[in-house]
Amino acid sequence: MSLSHSFIFLFSITLINGVFPRESNIILPSEQHQATEKLTHVHFYYHDIRNNKNPTIVQIIDAPKNVPNGFGSTFMMDDAMTEGVELSSKHIGRAQGLFGLSSLQDLGMFMLTNFVFKEGEYAGSSLSMLGRNPISEQNREMAIVGGTGFFRFARGFAVANSVNHISTPENFVVEYNVTVSHP
Repeated sequence: MSLSHSFIFLFSITLINGVFPRESNIILPSEQHQATEKLTHVHFYYHDIRNNKNPTIVQIIDAPKNVPNGFGSTFMMDDAMTEGVELSSKHIGRAQGLFGLSSLQDLGMFMLTNFVFKEGEYAGSSLSMLGRNPISEQNREMAIVGGTGFFRFARGFAVANSVNHISTPENFVVEYNVTVSHP
């Protein structure tokens, strides 16, 4: 038996038995001792910095000239997450991800974002958000599809609101209220 066949055989035996070896750090949901789930609410702001000096958002694909609403424009972001509305308030992490203008009819975008917590009780954990963001509306809801660390196996939703009274063309501020269920 070749080395690759040996690996497949051993991996198959592991899956048939339904458990990982004791040396593994992987915890399957069926192995968890906690039967109830927690409901956690997280509130923060993130800041899209769009200047030439220190941008936290950059366009990686430009829209073709013959389509409406910037359709196809795609961006990467690594935005500061703060406790308060001001950029100078306590930084708790980074909102990192990809988004693009994905609607021909309105200013709708798709978002794939990881909220990476670096400070506070969730430090070292993250939440993953995926969904459509109709950016001209308030109370935009997107799905939380997973997480790591404290938020392992998380699922829930995020509600985003633009903070127009403080936003500028160089610093666009978005408030997030995130509710997740997790073990």
